[in-house]
This record gives sequence, structure tokens and C-alpha cells, in this order.
Amino acid sequence: MPAHRRAALVTLAATVLALGTPGLATPAPAAGAAASSDVYVSPAGDDHADGTARHPVRTLDRARDLVRARVVHLSADLTVHLAPGTYRRTKPLVLDARDSGAGGHRVIWQGSGDDTLISGGRRVTGWQRVPGRAGLWSAPAPQGLGDTRQLYVDGVRAQRARGAVPVTLTQTATGYTASSDTIAHWKHPADAEFVYTSGEALWNIERNGLGQWTEPRCRIAAAEGTTITMTQPCWDNSNKRVEFPDIPGRTVSMVGPGKLTNGGEPSYVENAYELLDQPGEWYLDRSAHRVYYLPREGEHLAGADVEAAAAEKLVEGRGTADAPVHDIAFRGIEFGYATWLTPSTPEGFSEIQAGYTVTGDKGWATQGLCQYVAGGTCPFASWTKMPGNVTFAYGRRIEFADDVFAHLGASGLELGAGSADSTVSGSVFTDISGNGVEIGGVDGQTPASGVQVTDNHLYGLPREYHGGVAILNGYTEHDTIAHNQIDHVGYSAVSLGWGGWPDKIGDAATPNPSHDNAVRNNLIFDYMQMLDDGGGIYTQGLTGTSMTDGEKVTGNVIHDQWGLGKNVYTDNGCTYETVEGNVLYHASYANVASRHTDYRDALGNNDPTLVKDNWWEEGTADGDNKGLVTTGNTIMTGLSDVPPDILDNAGLEPAYRYLLDRRTGALSVPEAPSRVGTATAGADALWVTFNPAFVDGGSPVTGYTARAYDATGQQVAEESVSAAEFKRTALIHLGVPAGGPVTVAVSARNALGESAPSLASAPLAPTAATTLPAAPTAPKLRTSATAATLAWTPPTGTGDARVTGYRVTVSDGRAPIDVTGRDVLVTQPSAKGMFRVIGGLTPGTAYTVTVAAVTAAGVGPAATVTATTRSTTQ
Repeated sequence: MPAHRRAALVTLAATVLALGTPGLATPAPAAGAAASSDVYVSPAGDDHADGTARHPVRTLDRARDLVRARVVHLSADLTVHLAPGTYRRTKPLVLDARDSGAGGHRVIWQGSGDDTLISGGRRVTGWQRVPGRAGLWSAPAPQGLGDTRQLYVDGVRAQRARGAVPVTLTQTATGYTASSDTIAHWKHPADAEFVYTSGEALWNIERNGLGQWTEPRCRIAAAEGTTITMTQPCWDNSNKRVEFPDIPGRTVSMVGPGKLTNGGEPSYVENAYELLDQPGEWYLDRSAHRVYYLPREGEHLAGADVEAAAAEKLVEGRGTADAPVHDIAFRGIEFGYATWLTPSTPEGFSEIQAGYTVTGDKGWATQGLCQYVAGGTCPFASWTKMPGNVTFAYGRRIEFADDVFAHLGASGLELGAGSADSTVSGSVFTDISGNGVEIGGVDGQTPASGVQVTDNHLYGLPREYHGGVAILNGYTEHDTIAHNQIDHVGYSAVSLGWGGWPDKIGDAATPNPSHDNAVRNNLIFDYMQMLDDGGGIYTQGLTGTSMTDGEKVTGNVIHDQWGLGKNVYTDNGCTYETVEGNVLYHASYANVASRHTDYRDALGNNDPTLVKDNWWEEGTADGDNKGLVTTGNTIMTGLSDVPPDILDNAGLEPAYRYLLDRRTGALSVPEAPSRVGTATAGADALWVTFNPAFVDGGSPVTGYTARAYDATGQQVAEESVSAAEFKRTALIHLGVPAGGPVTVAVSARNALGESAPSLASAPLAPTAATTLPAAPTAPKLRTSATAATLAWTPPTGTGDARVTGYRVTVSDGRAPIDVTGRDVLVTQPSAKGMFRVIGGLTPGTAYTVTVAAVTAAGVGPAATVTATTRSTTQ
């Protein structure tokens, strides 16, 4: 057991002894055991008590008020001792300058680890079977619960009832015309929410949303007959974004399209009673004040702890520039069961990027458009940030340590404008609807500075707003993001900066105060598991004023990206970034990219960037491409090529690795996979691909099963693969009856069992494939002494089938290399380049390498390239 956990248990035991048993005498605390100013709190306490160890108060608010009376006399740190238990909130614990430490001493809110929960939930009890609905249970909604977006059963998030849209929709100015009046006959059509999942348009997977990195949501306002009216302003904010009149298709914001893509087609519909059909789904009937739930196998509601998230904030630090809140620590506390209801209002969730949204009446016409639109609000790109369920503004020397942020409905922790010299360490962030940690902002207020986010484990997020990121860092100074482990996340892991998009029209990036930020020694893997066009570490805009004070990305190990993107992504306007000493592999497009012109002058240079001494697979040669400097990087054929100390130093430091075993909630089956697509594999078979389940239920995913259904809903085929095999190939080969179209749903399994099935793929009939694909284009061989990177772009024509792999041959006579994986699939629609490392080469030797595309029709013609490896003396 880690020493700090032993200490917490000793403190807990002492507190229990001090609290004693009602009606019995209890010994006084030992001399020196606690400062006389300390405050004690217990869920069994009494707010009329004096807050001593023998007479604890009950609520956090009363404890805060006692602290206010004592901080002016501090001669040492003041600790608020939270006894084990649940502290339920209907509104946030509000802290301001009066609640700060004094005289160089801190106010420490000390919990006992996993046993101390600050909860925004309300327990749901009184479950009964619903007559006439097999397996369905219901219970009265808790008193005072008007709405919620989250329900948890024994700490496991349930899925809001969802399903395919049951009608064909044609977009109109105010919503849709439906092919039938089915939705109008639902019990409460205005509860239903359309979800527009984006990502790459892969096979028959549609690209909806507002850019490959987004997943906007809008509710139905009314359904009358076949007319579906959507809520405002969400609808207009998602469909009327201003475009440049002389640049067709280019929005003035320069981020994403001007309206919902694919004819406004939603990916699915959520939150309707009629959609309750899978274990783990729930629905709140607000008018009847009743909760419905379909239990998963093994769940017994009579004894389960079912929590509806109710409060929207748990702790709120309301500092100001003139009166900051400061010198406060939160240790050993779990923050959970809070919600965020704005997306359920007419405002909806009109996403721009990383959880930022366009908001307000006519927000589409003005918000964040600054100098480009008359009346546009400034600064450029200052859209509305997703709030945190725990949030501080103008907080100085705020500390979060050994905490858990889980079961949350917005972002986990927000250290907003004016945050300074604050730390987040040794904590877990998981099962959060949106962003994990948010630092600073982009709205022109005082930037965050000196914030350190170190030695945390962030995983299994975002759960609801899938364009969210694990760590979001805005305009900041002297921030450090280091030694974190970030894994199994739906989109990018770390996102920094903002405002570089004007380079798309030849304008310079928006000036900002960022400088001296460092992202170092993090371990990032299994990221971008749902959306596309992101990275392990993603940066936007100016990062400093020179290479000296620009952003430093060093010593990180980043691997196993699923969606289309990069390990380290230097996006629009990213200047003065140093990418040095990282280990970067298994990316879908590039290890480090991309190049952008620096429009701060008319010299035609690129944004100044240094890519140095990394271990990677990309293999780009040394050189200075107009300020984009690449030097000293090593082609890696495997981890054995990397110095062990680099690998050992990435991620959690040894004292914090116990966090990897710290879990929240009961073990459960995995979340269902998403975005299932199919392609023909011949006259009687389909290829199936999908986004893997990045929420494993606390037990690793071991495999996947694909099932095909004919037009009547009858299952006609089934095939299973291991998780390892699917990770390698990204494919399941599914034999199906020849002839009519079939749909496919996929489930994931772990040691606890099988998930609910995914939403079904679009229907597809298998067809014979006879026409071979064309040859790949632009082959290149980037060599070192004993290895080479083969790079190419997909063929311009694929015949009558989809590319599912490549065949590579090397002139030294080795067996052909079959290239498979997700990058084979996601690089095809947008013709992005691919690369693979070939090892075991002889220095100073000429090699000829060929690469050919593979489809159901066979192996196509090859592209050929020849190069000579470097000699050992070079």
C-alpha cells in the first residue's frame, strides 16, 4: 500500500475514534493531533455543533462558514477533515477570497480517498416492473429532479435510450420533413435529441456533424405530422454559420462547415421512451416524473445504488482579479454525479471544437467572428467553453491532489481565467461527459499561468460529447503538463492554444499571450478512438514570441492512434513549437505534422518549428523547409531501438503508478462500439469495421462479435474476433447470404460479458468484385543505415471494391509484407499518405521496394521505388 494511502487510513481511523459513538464518552484528541482551528465534518454531524473532532458539523457550507471565522487568525495550515461518506449537493459549495488561506498558510479540505464523495446525485428508489414491457423497470423520480442527462447504476453510467431515426428526413429551414408521422406519435417528441456524429466518411459510415472532430446535438422542438421543428438557437447556430461571400464553402470562423453536413442527416436519435430496447438504457419521463431503466444482466435494482445526476456544479471558486481565491487544497476527495443541462435546452450543443460551442440568439452571426464580420464579437474564435463541474476562476495556489473526478456530466475540473500557480496531481479523471481538465480560456481575460497538471491518470472519456479532450489548455503562460497517463479516449489527448485558423485565408494567427508552456514525459496511447482529425498532442496558434519561449513538447511516448490524425499535430498558426526527444509510433497519417505558411510577413516562410531527436516511423529527412527544421530523428523499427530510460520516464512516476489500479464504480460489460461500416468482400461476404469500445467497464475488452441482419430483422450471420486481432487489422470478415442487403451491429466483450449491440450499419448487399485497384501513387523510400520508411498515397481508383490492405515486397527476398490496420481505411477517402517501416536492412545497399493495394478482387498493380541505405559512416 502506498505510504500516502496508509497515512490517509491512519487519519481516517483517528477521526472515527475521535467522533466516537453517540451516547458514549469519547477521548479528547491527543495534544498536537490537530490545530485548534481545524474543522471536522461528517454526514452524521450537526450544523449546530462547533465543528470540533467530537462535535462535527454536517454540511460543507457550515464548515466553510467556520473556516471564514478562523482564517484571519491562522498560524498554521487549517484542515477541514471530511469523514467518510457522501456529501450531497443541490448547488455548489461556493468559495471566494474570504475562504482563502492567510499568512502563507493554506486551507486544506481533506477527505479519506475513495470513501469521501462530494455528490450532485439524487438516489432513485422504489423500482417496480413495468407491466407489459419485458425487462423494463420504473421508479418515481427523486423529489426536486426536474431533468438530468445522466443515470448511474452502482457507479456504472447507463445509456440514454437511443436508436436509429425511424423515418427518412429532408432538411428544411427550421428542421425536417419526415417520410411519415412516426415521431409525432411518440409520447414526448420534444424530449428527443438528434445527435450528429462526425469523423471520416469511411465506407458506408456517414460523416455528419460540423467537421470530423465534432458531435453536435440539437433537440426537437415539436413534431406535428411529418413536420419536425428543431429548437432555436441550436438549429440556426448549426446551419447558418457565416461564410465568406467570395470563398464558397469557407466559413468566416474558418473552423468546419457552415451547416450540418450530409444534408443535416442525424446519426441517431436519443432520449425517447420508444427507444428503450437494449439493456443498460434509461429514460426520464419529466411530465410523469418517472425514471425507466432496462437492467443489464446481473443488475438487481432492489439493492442497487441508482443515482440521477442533478447538481450542475459541485465546487465553485469565485475569485476576481481584485480579490482572488487562494491557498486552498482539496485532497483525497471524489467529485461525482453532477450534470450539465444546457444541451437539453434550446441552446443545444452546437460544437466548434474541443467542447467549445456557438451559443445565444444569432450567435452564428457574431460570436467570435471579430474583425471579419460587422458586429462580430472579439477576440476572434472566443466561443463558449464547456463548463467544469468543479471550477475556479482567479484562483491562486489552488491544489487538487489524490482526488477522483468521475461520473460527471460536463468537464471535470476547470481552472479558468486568472488561475495561477496551481497544481493538479495524483488524481484520476474518468467517466466524464466532456473534457477532463480545462486550463485558462481564449476570451481575452487574464490568462492562466504557472498551472501544473502532473502525474494524473485520465482515461475512458469523453462519454457524451465525444469531441472533448482529456486536457484542454487555452491561452496560458508557464504551464506544465507532465508525467500523465492518458489512454482510451475518444478524440485528442491534449489540446493547446487557439486562434490560428486565419492562415487558411492568408492572414496571420490571432495574437495571444501564450508562452513558456511545456508538455513533457506523458504516456499517451489508444487515443482518437471515435473521431478524426486530431492528435495525441494538438496545438493551435502562436505558442510564444520565439523558439526560446515557445511551446516545448519533449520526452512524451505517444502511440496507437485510431482515427485519422497525428501523434503530434501542429495545426494552423502553430509557431515556435519544439518537438524533441519523443517516441512516436502507430499513427494514422503522420508522427509530426503539419506544415503551415507563416503569414505574419510576406516572406513565404513556414511557421517556425523544430522537430529534433525523436524516435519515429515517419522517417522525414533532415532539413530546413523555410523554418520548419527537422534534424537528428531516428527511424524506429521497434521499442528496442529506443533508450529504455526514455520509455521508463514517460507517464506516471513510480510513486503514482498505484493510480492505474484505482477504479470507480462496479465492474461492468464494455460500452458498445460505434460507427459501424461495411464493404463488399465478394458475392457472399462483407468486411466490417467500427470504432472500438474505449470504455471497457473496468475489465479489458477481449473481443468483438459482428452480427448481420436481413431486411426483416432476422439474424443471418455472426463472426467473432479477438480484440488483439481487430486492433491489428481493423476488420472482421463476415460471410453473409448472397443477394439482399444486410445491416451489421457489433458488440464488445470482456470478462464480465457482452455489451449491448452498437447502432446498426447502413444496409449493404454483397457483390462480386472483379476489377483490381490501381497502383498506389508517389512512393518514397526514406532510408537510414539499417531501416527505411516506405511512404505512399492510396490509389486514385479502387476498382469495384474497397482497399483493405497493401502488399509490400522488398528486393532482398524476404516474404511479402501485408499491411493492415485502421490507417489503411481512414487514409483512403481523403487520399492521405501512409507509411511503414522496413527493418533489417544492410548499410550502403540499394533496395527496390514495391507496394500494391489489396481489395476483394485481389492484389492490384504495384508502384516501385528504389533507394540506397546510408552507410555506417554517414
